[in-house]
Amino acid sequence: MNSHKQVLTLTMTALLIAVGTVIPLFMPKVIIGPMSFTLASHVAIMIALFLSPAVAVAVALGTTLGFFLAGFPFVVVMRALTHVIWAYLGSKYAQKHPNMFKSSRKTWLFNFAIAVIHAVGEMIIVIPFYYAGMDIQTFLYMIVGLVGIGTMVHSSVDFFITTVVWKVLAKNSTIAGIANVKTVYLLKNA
Repeated sequence: MNSHKQVLTLTMTALLIAVGTVIPLFMPKVIIGPMSFTLASHVAIMIALFLSPAVAVAVALGTTLGFFLAGFPFVVVMRALTHVIWAYLGSKYAQKHPNMFKSSRKTWLFNFAIAVIHAVGEMIIVIPFYYAGMDIQTFLYMIVGLVGIGTMVHSSVDFFITTVVWKVLAKNSTIAGIANVKTVYLLKNA
């Protein structure tokens, strides 16, 4: 990679970390313990996923540090740290199969796959914080329902927002020049 592309990639990474850190501070949120849902909180990481695995990991780590420095509860910081897993895996897959996003069906399947990985990671992280003495019904409601299914829905909503934002960003030839994924179709021909 030439030095111009390196500077562009570093600049995009820094901007995405900044955006990913600021969004949770100002966007609307719904908190239903042990879960919190902040609209668009995954968008910066999902955009990074379209750029490269290194950018995706850096943005996931940077936003985790941002959550920590902003004083979010430790469990929220740990949930944010799990984003490194799905961001890396999703970005590696996107890097190997960038044309899959030209099919709305394949894009939805990709969205579902990263949402599942995302949910499993967050469920595993919250168990030590919330499981103590919990009966199975409460466990299923809190961990599987709120955290698992809630994360899948939240991740999918943010992915939809990401595709709208990416359509605009990818029109910029400079950004498209450093991206692994150039085009994303979530809805047929849209």
